[in-house]
Amino acid sequence: MRSVPPRRILLYAALVVSSVITLAPFAWTVSTSFKRSEDVFAPGGGLIPRPWSWSGYHDVFTLVPFAHYLANSVIVSLVVVLANIVFDTAAAYAFAKLRFPGRSLWFGVLLVTLMVPMQVNLIPLYRIMVLLHQAVPALGANTLSGIYLPSLVQVFGIFLMRQYFATIPDSILEAARIDGAGELAILRRIVFPLAAPGIATLTIFTFLATWNDFLWPLIVAGTDQSRTLPVGLALLARKNTVNWPDTMAGAVVTALPMIVIFVVMQRRFIEGLTAGVGKDVG
Repeated sequence: MRSVPPRRILLYAALVVSSVITLAPFAWTVSTSFKRSEDVFAPGGGLIPRPWSWSGYHDVFTLVPFAHYLANSVIVSLVVVLANIVFDTAAAYAFAKLRFPGRSLWFGVLLVTLMVPMQVNLIPLYRIMVLLHQAVPALGANTLSGIYLPSLVQVFGIFLMRQYFATIPDSILEAARIDGAGELAILRRIVFPLAAPGIATLTIFTFLATWNDFLWPLIVAGTDQSRTLPVGLALLARKNTVNWPDTMAGAVVTALPMIVIFVVMQRRFIEGLTAGVGKDVG
């Protein structure tokens, strides 16, 4: 029988240990969601609920308008993801493949904004959303648009897609231009299909960030009609004085869409992460 090198054994052992450490909190979350409140911290309770209880999931959908929060999160996440796919990809294509004065300068300015903490922009953004709501009541603060408008274009997405576009040969685009295709046609018919792994990566990053965002929706959404799921979970904990089964049940339901998105797109996600490795983007 072929012997396994010690280095590989150590590597596998490290992977197993890190996987257990990573999955342990999620396992505790799922376990707690099926327990009764009095059993969560009971001595000798263990990981397996005894007895099993569905009260946490029942409370999640009855004590707060959870379904409405869920719908709001879905709407906000879809709008932000679709907008970022279109706008970030188009901007990244321009920075990567088009020649115009000040291209490197403007891209450098965009990268500088990544170093500005998000908290610095909260007050100016909130004031803008308030003024927008005063001018157009259907937009701005206390509406879903107030949550997603500041995130329709993101510098990180532009940077990510620009790195990926650097792997696409210029000869393909030049051949399309010779055949008479315009830049929009090239973007729609050539760039978007070729950039599918990069777009999948952008989709997952954007969806996770938007779905889990708490601070900005908490600030700009002051009514149940505009609150998203993370804010709703915080209200659930407050109303029940941190009822752990209820809170963990809400966390499990919140995490399920993220898990499904990653499982469906994980192949594209890995391709997108590794596509630009070792590539000089100039």
